[in-house]
Amino acid sequence: MTAKRGPAREVPTVMHVRCPDRLPEEIYRQVLEQLADLSPVVQALPPSAALVELKGALRYHGPDTRRLGETLRVRTISRLGVDVRVGIGPTVTVAATASAQVPEPGGVLVVTPAQAADWLAALPVQALHGIGPRQAEALHDYGIHTVGLLAAVPPATVQRLLGGTAGRVAGERARGIDPRPVVPRSLPPSAAVRRTFDQHALDGATVRAALLDLVVQLGRLLRRRGQAARALTLTLRFAGGTGWEKSRRLVEPSAHDEDLRTLAYQLMDAAGLQRGRLTGLALRGEDLVDADRVAQQISLDTAREARLVAEAAVDRIRDKFGPGVIGPAATRHAS
Repeated sequence: MTAKRGPAREVPTVMHVRCPDRLPEEIYRQVLEQLADLSPVVQALPPSAALVELKGALRYHGPDTRRLGETLRVRTISRLGVDVRVGIGPTVTVAATASAQVPEPGGVLVVTPAQAADWLAALPVQALHGIGPRQAEALHDYGIHTVGLLAAVPPATVQRLLGGTAGRVAGERARGIDPRPVVPRSLPPSAAVRRTFDQHALDGATVRAALLDLVVQLGRLLRRRGQAARALTLTLRFAGGTGWEKSRRLVEPSAHDEDLRTLAYQLMDAAGLQRGRLTGLALRGEDLVDADRVAQQISLDTAREARLVAEAAVDRIRDKFGPGVIGPAATRHAS
């Protein structure tokens, strides 16, 4: 006697939802609340997307996943005035790739487990979720124009073209391999680190060293959270209770010390400090996104690649021996 398979084995169970770009954060939060009405497992992907695990929802709502997607659209349109693009598939990659194929302003595209391999194979390689423009360009130069061709290329070749980790991940996802679960996560707050001076700081070198120390702290905090910042805000506090604050966006989301330091220094320079008596400063990462959503772009800068490898090694040392055991020499005098 053959055991009957449940709906979760026969139908796609991952939903990826894309909201309109530049959606106000308050409306985005309300979209997340609508998703929570469908399933208890919702992973916010700010600023305008989310993942939903449908396994539990199918037991309650039934196995018609397209109906779930259409129900969501009706609710967001009628209650919030927002249409959404919904992709539903057997994995995060398939669902996210599907939602991007839905024409604006909204719609639902369902890719079943049986359809996934053939459906992915026919797409242009740049349509595969996680492939960035530089990666697509490198693959095109090698004659790889579709996801099917990417899946057929030997893994070692893809790793040579895109780099070790990025190549392995791209090849696996092209073949439909993506074991990542949907992890419940609400809209993440900004990440902030602060420094208060025991005495009023007047020396520019001391202030910059303190700022560098905050950069190191913020970068490590973001990497441990698995997040990246789209923007930074620097806040300065002066004797007498006055303050100064300015925000700027990064070229692309990042949690790497090098990128954060460059922008933090630009913000400090914009303050135009001239012997100002500082009592404290704060650095805040804004508009946070999951690091998994940041495309691993190809870099021909071997020095930068070496610094990123060193950064990962330093993180492992800090995790094992404590955050203060290693760091930039300048920060030793900022404590």
